[in-house]
Amino acid sequence: MKPHGLDEVIALVSGLSPIDKVRLVERVMATLEEDLQSLQPKTSLYGLWTGVNASGDDLDEARATAWKNFPREDI
Repeated sequence: MKPHGLDEVIALVSGLSPIDKVRLVERVMATLEEDLQSLQPKTSLYGLWTGVNASGDDLDEARATAWKNFPREDI
Protein backbone atom coordinates (compact mmCIF):
# COMPACT_ATOMS: atom_id res chain seq x y z
CA MET A 1 0.00 0.00 0.00
CA LYS A 2 1.41 3.38 -1.03
CA PRO A 3 1.70 5.95 1.77
CA HIS A 4 -0.42 9.05 1.29
CA GLY A 5 0.66 12.64 1.74
CA LEU A 6 -1.26 14.97 4.03
CA ASP A 7 -3.12 16.64 1.18
CA GLU A 8 -4.20 13.27 -0.19
CA VAL A 9 -5.44 12.15 3.22
CA ILE A 10 -7.40 15.38 3.68
CA ALA A 11 -9.00 14.88 0.27
CA LEU A 12 -10.00 11.35 1.26
CA VAL A 13 -11.37 12.51 4.61
CA SER A 14 -13.51 15.17 2.96
CA GLY A 15 -15.53 12.36 1.41
CA LEU A 16 -16.40 10.80 4.76
CA SER A 17 -19.66 11.27 6.57
CA PRO A 18 -19.57 13.41 9.73
CA ILE A 19 -19.85 10.33 11.98
CA ASP A 20 -16.99 8.62 10.16
CA LYS A 21 -14.89 11.77 10.57
CA VAL A 22 -15.55 11.61 14.33
CA ARG A 23 -14.54 7.95 14.38
CA LEU A 24 -11.39 8.78 12.43
CA VAL A 25 -10.47 11.54 14.88
CA GLU A 26 -11.00 9.14 17.81
CA ARG A 27 -8.65 6.59 16.24
CA VAL A 28 -6.03 9.19 15.36
CA MET A 29 -6.14 10.60 18.89
CA ALA A 30 -5.66 7.10 20.35
CA THR A 31 -2.57 6.49 18.21
CA LEU A 32 -1.28 9.98 18.98
CA GLU A 33 -1.60 9.29 22.71
CA GLU A 34 0.41 6.08 22.29
CA ASP A 35 3.06 7.92 20.27
CA LEU A 36 3.37 10.64 22.91
CA GLN A 37 3.64 8.13 25.74
CA SER A 38 6.53 6.38 24.00
CA LEU A 39 8.62 9.57 23.84
CA GLN A 40 11.55 9.76 26.22
CA PRO A 41 11.11 12.46 28.87
CA LYS A 42 13.40 15.42 28.45
CA THR A 43 16.21 15.77 30.95
CA SER A 44 15.84 18.80 33.16
CA LEU A 45 18.60 21.37 32.94
CA TYR A 46 17.64 22.78 36.33
CA GLY A 47 20.77 23.09 38.43
CA LEU A 48 23.12 22.47 35.52
CA TRP A 49 25.36 25.36 36.51
CA THR A 50 25.19 24.81 40.27
CA GLY A 51 28.60 25.48 41.78
CA VAL A 52 29.91 27.36 38.73
CA ASN A 53 30.88 30.86 39.67
CA ALA A 54 31.29 32.78 36.42
CA SER A 55 31.54 36.53 36.77
CA GLY A 56 30.40 39.02 34.20
CA ASP A 57 34.03 39.54 33.22
CA ASP A 58 34.43 35.78 32.65
CA LEU A 59 31.38 35.77 30.42
CA ASP A 60 32.60 38.82 28.51
CA GLU A 61 35.97 37.16 27.93
CA ALA A 62 34.37 33.92 26.71
CA ARG A 63 32.08 35.87 24.39
CA ALA A 64 34.98 37.89 22.99
CA THR A 65 37.00 34.72 22.39
CA ALA A 66 34.12 33.02 20.62
CA TRP A 67 33.45 35.99 18.34
CA LYS A 68 36.99 37.26 17.71
CA ASN A 69 37.31 35.62 14.27
CA PHE A 70 33.78 36.35 13.08
CA PRO A 71 33.18 36.88 10.26
CA ARG A 72 36.06 34.86 8.88
CA GLU A 73 37.56 36.04 5.62
CA ASP A 74 38.37 32.53 4.35
CA ILE A 75 34.75 31.40 4.16
